[in-house]
Amino acid sequence: MRKKEICVVLAFCLCIWLSFPVRAAGEETEELIRLYETYEAEFSAIEHVDDIERYGYSVIGDESYPVQFESFGGEEVQFLPILHDTYHRMAVIIADSDGNVLFKTNQLEVNYKWPGRMEQPAVSLISVSFKDMNMDGLRDITLITGCRNRTGKYAEKIYKVGDVLFQKDGSFYRDWRISDKINRFSMNKSIDFIASYVRDGISTEILYTAATLDELLDNGFEIFEQQCYKRRYEKHGVLRVVPGVIKMAEYNVFMIYLVNEQGYIVWSFQPMGDYDNLYALKGMDSRDDLDGDGMKDLLVLSRFSYADSNGEMVIDTVCSIYYQRTDGFEEDTEFTASLQIEDDEKVKVSDLVAQVREYWGWKTEE
Repeated sequence: MRKKEICVVLAFCLCIWLSFPVRAAGEETEELIRLYETYEAEFSAIEHVDDIERYGYSVIGDESYPVQFESFGGEEVQFLPILHDTYHRMAVIIADSDGNVLFKTNQLEVNYKWPGRMEQPAVSLISVSFKDMNMDGLRDITLITGCRNRTGKYAEKIYKVGDVLFQKDGSFYRDWRISDKINRFSMNKSIDFIASYVRDGISTEILYTAATLDELLDNGFEIFEQQCYKRRYEKHGVLRVVPGVIKMAEYNVFMIYLVNEQGYIVWSFQPMGDYDNLYALKGMDSRDDLDGDGMKDLLVLSRFSYADSNGEMVIDTVCSIYYQRTDGFEEDTEFTASLQIEDDEKVKVSDLVAQVREYWGWKTEE
């Protein structure tokens, strides 16, 4: 076979090979569209509470409540949160005393957590409130939904998604910008937390967007002065270690910043993770090289609180470690994963420094 003919055959084979994933992707997209159109059509067909089960939904637990909404004439109506049995998409229904649907929506933040998929992660309704959130004299609906991923770093752990439906003219609407910020900046911890943002205008957004320490202070950041000090970091120069909180409702939202001599934030740490509240900062260490690479690292010992499934407060003692690197800091995932703190009250930062250095094969400096 001549060289030209070989090239033509190879090009033809390549085109066929490339067409398979494209065709498969196209078929998957068409199937997704078909499923979504069917899902929407069935949701649109729900006109009475008797239709809920018929179209593949179940009412979520005991979260159905009688409530009065001003723009529905002041008569008592029924609030029904429902969950699709197959796709785990959540919806809200308002029905009259005869079971007729007065309002319904499935346009909720929780239904957009897994883009491009029919199935979503909602599993429960953690909390619901009927309070006026935008001060217009009308009760709004505030929701906190429990979600769970099956795979990934946080597989099987329940996390929260908050949302607000604002009442207006016998209906409700959702401002996606508000819902986005509630969840992007971890303001979904409780109804009161959401109210602090939506109703009172207090926000944790500045914790993630501030460029200078002055910006933080101007927005209510409170520094823990006793734990605030300067350190010379080998790769980053002299920096001020600044731990502190912003208070929202009954919560203290904790962050730590590294600030240069000009007042600019060069790095930030969030030891809180998904916990609700900083209960106490037990101590920090930024003088020691923990992993033996010749550079100072940061160890933080904190006590965080959260509400369990029964609404009871639980307190955990947490050790967070950040290793200095050439381009910043890297959070430890090895030592802390194996660490078991047996006595929350007696554990000391110095003890943990010794343990982590031993873990990496080094001894504590005298």
